[in-house]
Formats: sequence, structure tokens, C-alpha cells
Amino acid sequence: MSLLEVERVNTYYGEAHVLFDISLHVEENEVVALLGRNGAGKTTTLKTIMGVLAPRSGVVRLDGEPVEHLPPYEIARRGVQLVPEDRRIIGALTVEENLELAALSAAQPWGLARIYEIFPRLEERRRSYGNQISGGEQQMLAIARALIRDARLILLDEPFEGLAPLIVRDILKVCRLLAEEGRTIIIVEQNVAAALSLSGRSYVLNNGHLVWEGTSAALKADPETMHKYLGV
Repeated sequence: MSLLEVERVNTYYGEAHVLFDISLHVEENEVVALLGRNGAGKTTTLKTIMGVLAPRSGVVRLDGEPVEHLPPYEIARRGVQLVPEDRRIIGALTVEENLELAALSAAQPWGLARIYEIFPRLEERRRSYGNQISGGEQQMLAIARALIRDARLILLDEPFEGLAPLIVRDILKVCRLLAEEGRTIIIVEQNVAAALSLSGRSYVLNNGHLVWEGTSAALKADPETMHKYLGV
């Protein structure tokens, strides 16, 4: 039994059909990349897994139990954490207050010392307000909020978007550390090389359809698919 199973999911925005019979699975301690051009349905897939969007048909299972009609907070209680593309940092709270707020409803939250060991920059900025820190620091904080809740499955939506190369390198280093520690991650990312360097397996979406799945090594060795669907 996989940690996550998505089976023939169809998701709509109003009457617009966005995901078409999407099926995928993620094993415990695995990093999976979800790739595709803009508008392919990647973020919609993450939102469907997280319960932000309810599929019109199909099943989403965590540990074998259907969760597709549970609200996001219930799915979060089961160990799934979405790190959204827009980060959703609370600007009126300090870095540390953002972390403490995230930890409040966690069953077994991490201590701040453990977070600061992974993100020493956040410790330096712990008294700065969320609207005073840089985009890279906000991304670190968004990931840290998921970790402090001891997430079993982390959904990373465009974690490198809009960041300077040096900041991408630092966050990529943290993501590799999490992968080496056995964290289960789904990463959606336009930086295909970075996503493939982290992941063991990949799925490729195109216009809401699953068009390719396999190992990330096999995808890197398939220039036709890389060019056709990813523009690489």
C-alpha cells in the first residue's frame, strides 16, 4: 500500500474540466516530481490532494483511506502539508511567531532549535516580520512551517520560482537534506533540472492529462518527451 494513491481523479473549476482521469502514487520516503508546462494541471493536482479542491470523481487515498472529500485541515492533521507557490506568510507576525502559530495545532511539533538547525538564516531573522524578509527567506519560512508540523508528505509548489540562483542553490540544498532524511515529497517546479535532481520518479502532465511516468533518470534520457512537454 502506497502512502498516497490518486486514482482516476477528475477535477473541475466550476464547469471547466481541468484534470482528466489522473492516477499516480507516492511511496513513503520517496521524492516525486510533477512536471509540465504552465497550465498543465500541476498545481490543481496538489490542491486536489490537499483537499482545497474536491474532485468530481475519482479517489485520493492516504494510507489506504479515502480522503478526497475531507476539508484541508483534516488532511493536514493526517500529515500532509502544502507549501503554496505564493507562500502565504503572515506579514504582521515575526518569523518565529509564524512558526509558533503553525506548531500550535500539530500533534508532535518540532522544536524551534531543530528548525533553526536546518534554516540558520531564519534564526538570524527570527524577530523580523514576515513582510520584512526577502523572497528567499519567505520560501525558507514556508517550508519550515510544514516541517515544524512534522509533515509526512510535503507538497512543494514552485519552491524556486522568482528566486535568485544563489537562493535556489540554498533551498535546493535543504530539499536534498530532507530527501536524504527520508521525507516524502511531491515537487512541482518549472526548473526541470532541479526537480529531476531531487526526485527518483516523475510524472508529466499536459493539458490536464497524464502523458508520461517513470524514473527521473529515464525522463532525463528521453529528449523527445523533455522537449515536447517541458520545452527543455
